[in-house]
Amino acid sequence: MNRDYLQSALQTFNGGNWYGWKKEDDNGNVIPNDQRMTYANIKIIKDGATMPTEAEVNAKIQEIKDAETQRENDKVSAQNKLKALGLTDEEIEAL
Repeated sequence: MNRDYLQSALQTFNGGNWYGWKKEDDNGNVIPNDQRMTYANIKIIKDGATMPTEAEVNAKIQEIKDAETQRENDKVSAQNKLKALGLTDEEIEAL
């Protein structure tokens, strides 16, 4: 899965749906779509929302990645335990 970790992390701040992406830079130049979704181009679109620091966003991204890794490790561990009990791959898959 090719996940957009930046947007996943941003959704965890300010109750979600608080940000958008700038379409123009400070000089009025159009930002190409493939370059817009970066921390530098975040704009607040929800009243009362505050901009998290880049360090906070990066920490949240790492937290999300670590949780995904842990889930995968737990899945493999559980499958290995079931195999040790004598279940076949097909039986494990059926669970």
